Amino acid sequence: MTDPYPPARETSLAERKRQLVRDELAEAALKLLASQGFEDTTIDQMVAAAGVSQRTFFRYFGSKEDVVVYSLADTGAQLCAALTARPADEPPAVALRAAISVFITLCLEHPAKSLRLARVMLATPSLLGRYLERQAEWRRDIAVELGRRLGLDPADDLRPELAAGVALTAFDVALRRWAASDGTEDLDPLTDQTFAIVADTLNAGLR
Repeated sequence: MTDPYPPARETSLAERKRQLVRDELAEAALKLLASQGFEDTTIDQMVAAAGVSQRTFFRYFGSKEDVVVYSLADTGAQLCAALTARPADEPPAVALRAAISVFITLCLEHPAKSLRLARVMLATPSLLGRYLERQAEWRRDIAVELGRRLGLDPADDLRPELAAGVALTAFDVALRRWAASDGTEDLDPLTDQTFAIVADTLNAGLR
């Protein structure tokens, strides 16, 4: 009798192996980028550091920028899921601050890696552009979720997207301060401070 399950298990194992290679390649490349700078690091150096071929590199990434942006791939979906999970009657500023904790948790789980990523990304115009593109997607997604929570249509009402932009900017200010301090300042309290400044505006604007 044939076992119907092995093919699915083989696919799952193959995917886990690909994910492991992708993660290891990204980690090795990121360390090199942080120490040498983005412009001075070549793909040849990245593959040498990771112990893989150029062919392997381009199987997973299309460019140097993709290596850095890869680490942000699932963050937006996690942020929206966190916002969706917040109590329906929670003030917008509180819900948004809690959802932003997704970013902070990732940074605190891997502080050295996250600090390297933040410094390289914020200091490199091409990477910063890619980050801002990704952030624009997050802003739209957050606006949709805010609209659902508050009974507002982001297509007609400017407030959900504006509030999403304010929340992401508050986190960006904290992130830049954290990166500039080389991690000596704590990202979580910094984010609390920036949200405390904008909380009244967020809550009043979404009433």
